[in-house]
Amino acid sequence: MMGNLSVALITHGRIQTTLTKAKALRPFIEKIITFAKKAEAANDTARKLHYRRLAIARVRDKKAVARLFDELVSEFTERNGGYTRIYKVGQRIGDAAEMALIELIDGNDEGYSKPSKKAAKKATKKAANKVEEDAPAEEAEAPAAEATETEATETEAPATEATETEAPAAEATETEAPAAEEKKPVKKAAKKAAKKAVKKEAPAEDKKDA
Repeated sequence: MMGNLSVALITHGRIQTTLTKAKALRPFIEKIITFAKKAEAANDTARKLHYRRLAIARVRDKKAVARLFDELVSEFTERNGGYTRIYKVGQRIGDAAEMALIELIDGNDEGYSKPSKKAAKKATKKAANKVEEDAPAEEAEAPAAEATETEATETEAPATEATETEAPAAEATETEAPAAEEKKPVKKAAKKAAKKAVKKEAPAEDKKDA
């Protein structure tokens, strides 16, 4: 079935069939077209005959293969794919099957005249890379000098911070001294209260003895 559909597509250039058959025919016919491209690019006649026989083994029509290899192959040499196009036609009356048109795309089609988006992006990237490579080396040396100056200032800054941290340590020792002085009156008051308690208890014991 794929062989018959491919023969009809090569001879007429466009056929109408169901959508599922059109989607199945696309990879089949594209492989036959690649055989034709390889045969044209080959310098050896034996290789050309080999690819032609491979195509005949699949398509099974010598006239259609000869037309593809001799006439139509020139339209596909500058392309790496996209040889066919599928159009959805609608549903068929009777069984409501989805129909489609499949056709071979000519080399002069409008879709191949304009560069693709990927090619445009690659071109812009290449231009940007060239501009960066052509930039003078002085601009690269200037940031290096600025980096050395910033490193020197950063190394001096921690030394000053260390001196500032030593000052609070001295202040901490000064604050500890008053705390020790405050503890002394508390101890004296406790001793006086203990002596008073002892004196109060002593007269009571003397009265009992009397």
